[in-house]
Amino acid sequence: MQRRQRGISAGLLLLFYEISRVGFQNIPPVTLGTLALNVILFLNPLGPLSEVCISVNESFYRKNWWRLLLSPVHHADDWHLYFNMVSMLWKGIMLERKLGSAWLAYIIAVFSVLIGVVYMVLEYALAELLDDPTYKMICAVGFSGVLFALKVLNNHYNPGRFSSVLGMQISNKYACWVELVAIHLISPGTSFAGHLAGILVGLMYTMGPLKKIMKACAGI
Repeated sequence: MQRRQRGISAGLLLLFYEISRVGFQNIPPVTLGTLALNVILFLNPLGPLSEVCISVNESFYRKNWWRLLLSPVHHADDWHLYFNMVSMLWKGIMLERKLGSAWLAYIIAVFSVLIGVVYMVLEYALAELLDDPTYKMICAVGFSGVLFALKVLNNHYNPGRFSSVLGMQISNKYACWVELVAIHLISPGTSFAGHLAGILVGLMYTMGPLKKIMKACAGI
């Protein structure tokens, strides 16, 4: 896995344009900080993609657990960064206003690690079910898994709304699943397991015990 040329490129310029159009003063601190962290690590990565990506082989078998922290905040190229951060911009603004800055920061931190764990479980399960060890070697980076989880939360807190997916108006109740399939069909190189892991973690929070566990750990 190799990173494309970094620097001030079209994707970064468009991202800066979107941020300036919203206005720095209108972006809550955790959302703005998340955007800044991802941009900084894109321009100054902590290592090549092959050393920060997450996979069953690299993270589980070789015990490189620090990849759980690094993989979500590294991106393959400027367009990968652009689409993820524009999505984070709007989801972050809505959720931070709804949940508060401290709780959103907590959610992003927990989700980033937990989605990596669920991703490895899914890839391991696919490898065993299909008797194909290559699934254990698939290495993923990017913030999109967290974004799918945040989309589940956003849809949960805004029921009854509709999202546009490929020009179709889809109920928010099903939008995540439709987007999961649509993105995989349009861009087969994207991580289906990573996106699915994000949805599952989001559902663990909205419909399962994760929210209660997080509150208990936070002393709330």
